[in-house]
Amino acid sequence: MKRKGIDLARLRLPAVGAWKDRWFLLAAGDFTAGSWNVMTVAWGGLGCMWKKPLAMIVVRPTRYTYEFLEKHPDFTLSQLPEALSEKANFCGSHSGRDTDKMQATGLTPTASTQVAAPGFAEAELILECRKMYFDNLEPAHFLAGHIEANYPQKDYHRLYFGEILAAFGTDAYQG
Repeated sequence: MKRKGIDLARLRLPAVGAWKDRWFLLAAGDFTAGSWNVMTVAWGGLGCMWKKPLAMIVVRPTRYTYEFLEKHPDFTLSQLPEALSEKANFCGSHSGRDTDKMQATGLTPTASTQVAAPGFAEAELILECRKMYFDNLEPAHFLAGHIEANYPQKDYHRLYFGEILAAFGTDAYQG
């Protein structure tokens, strides 16, 4: 995939569709050390916080990737082409605890430029992020009645804010 660096002020993504319709691969850990995992995320956001470009992700503590997020200071978000959505779906529906996702999907992890977590050669967009903040979702703070139904096992997400340090994408992501 031909990607180039993107000025973060010119990064172009549909605010809702990038998550709801396309998803991201979230990778955390240390690629060089061979200690990392990847999962699919469809809930999150992009914006600005504390005068920094921001990626916001949420991960349940039951997910294997959570262990890597807790242990390492950074993560990546990679968006695959729509034609590879079945590979993204696989990464979100199988655990890295007992499945070699790279062997199963044929995806190619690649070293990042600013963080230890990998991106993916097949990605149209890669965001390299360093964690700035975390918090746990509190059910007492849910203001809409439909939210609690997402947590029948009471495994509430942990929220992470990551400063986007670098972005690499195809021309479609250049504003």
